[in-house]
Amino acid sequence: MTYLLAIAITLHTLSAVIWVGGMFFAHFALRPAANHLLEPPLRLPLMSQVLGKFFPWVWVAMVVLWITGLGVIFGIYGGMAKTPIFVHIMLALAIIMSLLFVYIFFIPFPGLKKMVSQKDFKLAAQYLATIRQLIVTNLWLGLITIIVAIAGRYIVI
Repeated sequence: MTYLLAIAITLHTLSAVIWVGGMFFAHFALRPAANHLLEPPLRLPLMSQVLGKFFPWVWVAMVVLWITGLGVIFGIYGGMAKTPIFVHIMLALAIIMSLLFVYIFFIPFPGLKKMVSQKDFKLAAQYLATIRQLIVTNLWLGLITIIVAIAGRYIVI
């Protein structure tokens, strides 16, 4: 059981790093550089392509996070009733983050791709702005989740 827990926690952590780290990189490094160097006819297709490459990794990370997280909750803790409060908080944040990502992927992201392919850069920029705002929200939720995961076991509520 110890090996399974170690594997689950490792996969869980790596998946969180991929998802949250990718959002951090996109927002604080890629976006400012692209805004500084590229005009909308180049920047918007770039961002659309970057998100198109990143989002499949988010899907994988999200699935792994859910499988390993629920595996630990039910396999190690024995269910939600025996799970510490910090895990409940992580689960609530995970639900919100997952729903936000699913919304991004199925609503504004297809609009961004369509407007980029039609070279309607004004509307594409609006879709990208919506995606950016939601990703920033998810980034903050992800960082809070990481803080809860690290510090939660040491804080008794």
